[in-house]
Amino acid sequence: MPHVALRKLTIRLGGAAIIDALDLDVMRGEFLVLLGPSGCGKSTLLHSIAGLTEVAGGSIEIGGRDMTDADPSERGIGMVFQSYALYPTMTVERNMSFGLRVAGTPKAEIARRVERAAHMLQLGPLLGRKPAQLSGGQRQRVAIGRALVREADVYLFDEPLSNLDAKLRAELRRELKLLHQRLGSTMIYVTHDQVEAMTLATRVVVMHAGRIQQIGTPAEVYERPANLFVAGFLGAPAMNFVNGALGPDGRFEHAGFALELPAARAHAPCAAVLGVRPEHVSISARGALAGTVALVEPMGNHQVVWIALDGVQLAAIVNDNRVFAPGQAVAFDIERERVSLFGRESGLRL
Repeated sequence: MPHVALRKLTIRLGGAAIIDALDLDVMRGEFLVLLGPSGCGKSTLLHSIAGLTEVAGGSIEIGGRDMTDADPSERGIGMVFQSYALYPTMTVERNMSFGLRVAGTPKAEIARRVERAAHMLQLGPLLGRKPAQLSGGQRQRVAIGRALVREADVYLFDEPLSNLDAKLRAELRRELKLLHQRLGSTMIYVTHDQVEAMTLATRVVVMHAGRIQQIGTPAEVYERPANLFVAGFLGAPAMNFVNGALGPDGRFEHAGFALELPAARAHAPCAAVLGVRPEHVSISARGALAGTVALVEPMGNHQVVWIALDGVQLAAIVNDNRVFAPGQAVAFDIERERVSLFGRESGLRL
């Protein structure tokens, strides 16, 4: 049984359908990430689960109970927002325990929960400090701790790391993943950052324009994107796309080159888009294809080499210290078994 079940969920804002008849199952104990660009409806969807956004149709079930019209306090939800929203005059301990004190939770129980959350989030030495005395990462941990002390059935995270610098984001990503492993709780996490999605998620839900484009493990959505949007949204650098056609002999043909595809990729002739990840383009003196280096981007532990040929540019990831210069002729290969093919009209995976 799913822990959170959305059935034909419809949300309207200002008369426009932001979410339309959406179905989604979140299984107990999984870390589900809603991933998509700004404005795709992912935060609106999360807020509807929390009871902060009114739904126009459909249902929301949590733990097998219909919570569509329930107040937020009745849903068994712990939520962490993008902003810390801490009370500046209260200590860390008082911020974390505020909701429990308002609810009339016994003092001994409050102390137990705060101590447990502080231990998991390494906040013990900071319980007596006020928010102004904390770093950004520490403040966000306090906000997470405030949700944890509720000992909720479901935890919701609305882009909690987006206000932090890159180093702090990486540190808190690890802490969140370890936290999920310790608690085993159901967690639903919203982000536009594909790195967060790929590193945190049990499953990823890729959204665009209020609709689910694909659901799967991080490896599934990365290796076998369901359509051109998913393929282009995941990956840095993004997947290379080449417009062409599938011929009757099973080859992909572009204006200036042809690529023999494995028999397993056979498909009826049609206008198609070839998709290939940069890590599946290898520059080698024995390569069957030839192009010219257009740009080199050093990235520290690797470099991205852009190869121009026949009106297109392909990004290739090079993991060694070879030196490339713009204008240099290079030979390269494409891992034919790893390419993706999409219909040019439908945009769907072939």
